[in-house]
Amino acid sequence: MARALQPKDRDLTATRLLESSVRNSYDPLLDIDWDAPVEPDKGYLPPERVSLYGTELWDSLSAEQRIELAKHEVGSTASVGLWTEIVLMQLLARYAEGLDPRSPHAQYALTEIGDETRHSIMFAKALTRFGVPAYGPPRVVRKLSPLFKSVVGGASMFASVLVVEEMTDRLQRSTVDDETVQPLIRMVNRIHVIEEARHVRYAREELVRELQNVSRPMLELHRTVTAVVAYTVADILVHPRVYAAVGLDPKQARAVAAANPHHHETLRWMAEKIVAFLTDVGMIGGPSTALWRSAHLI
Repeated sequence: MARALQPKDRDLTATRLLESSVRNSYDPLLDIDWDAPVEPDKGYLPPERVSLYGTELWDSLSAEQRIELAKHEVGSTASVGLWTEIVLMQLLARYAEGLDPRSPHAQYALTEIGDETRHSIMFAKALTRFGVPAYGPPRVVRKLSPLFKSVVGGASMFASVLVVEEMTDRLQRSTVDDETVQPLIRMVNRIHVIEEARHVRYAREELVRELQNVSRPMLELHRTVTAVVAYTVADILVHPRVYAAVGLDPKQARAVAAANPHHHETLRWMAEKIVAFLTDVGMIGGPSTALWRSAHLI
């Protein structure tokens, strides 16, 4: 289990994160060359991370179609990430509202909101640059979002944030030094990975604090909320319409991807680090573990 954290630790951590933010932050409007040409022979994802990899449908695609599908899957993941970051900003603003604004802990929460604003613009510009739709989550998830935001808080809020951030982080890290991937994708991911590392540290420590005095019934509630978020995120990262971009039937291709063991392995790989952490602190366990398993995250 994670070590107990004292109240004073949160301001020590926040002070370090604020100092790091000053030293190592980016402005994507200035630090990315959005007019740089797209390199036609380079991809957007490692092929084994594309949802149809290893299937007969994948084998039926030309090299150009495989690159195009990867581009649209990156666009789908980025647009879901953009949407979740907007949700996160709302949750963080609500959280910061109850803090002493003089504290480093509160000031870092506000700093993170600023980071997420720039990330959202960065993802939006990337979608525009590559000419892909802002797929985003399905309508039912958007409609349920206000309910989620009204009830989530405490341990499940920080755990849910970590699920989204750490799953996408693992995928992005795999491209940063991969010279077969488009340079613009690598730069967008590099910026996001560097700045999200601070957000992960902040959320992980706060989650541990939240759990120190939680009752058993409340723990099960937080576990369930987090499991629902994890299941939903795994399910919506790749929008069915991406398959139409390469001439495939969206319903058929989504079914093939859903049954694809290579895709299941990618989901487990993306979630590996956050699953280990959440298990260690007690946020995965009990009946809701079945949702993690059903989503192929464990």
